[in-house]
Amino acid sequence: MMEDIIVNKVAQSGLKTIDLEDFYPKEDVVEFDLKNYLFMELILKEKDYREALKSIDWSIYQNKNVAITCSADAIIPLWAYMLAVSYLQPYAADVIFGNEKEAFNILFLKNLDKINVKEYEDARIVVKGCGDKKIPETAYVEIAKLLRPVAKSIMYGEACSTVPIFKRK
Repeated sequence: MMEDIIVNKVAQSGLKTIDLEDFYPKEDVVEFDLKNYLFMELILKEKDYREALKSIDWSIYQNKNVAITCSADAIIPLWAYMLAVSYLQPYAADVIFGNEKEAFNILFLKNLDKINVKEYEDARIVVKGCGDKKIPETAYVEIAKLLRPVAKSIMYGEACSTVPIFKRK
């Protein structure tokens, strides 16, 4: 009687799996909200703002990604953001305009842009669909956009159960 040999067809398929969790931003994202420096949360007074920024211990932003925003419905002069960046940049890993979620998405996209797409030329690719971390929709859009010009095919899900996304003809 012949022995039953278990064959791992997934391993033999030649599929390349991309786990978007590998591109998850590693540093914390914190917000720097200009609302806290407005008079009555409405008006930015240049002299008061400059003095307030001078008194901040900027080292609390050391190696953090800082989302610079204003959550108040106020008109903020563009130089006010630039001035805050001039204080943040020596400490922060990165400074990004937007709220915490927007900054996280931008950082995710920056990490995805480091992919060497040549490694995926004519490849059959599975973009992993399940994981421990919430992956933003922007990451799925970006990975499809990056890989479509080079991939033979792109699928979403797990190697044993995929949803076809693209197949070169």
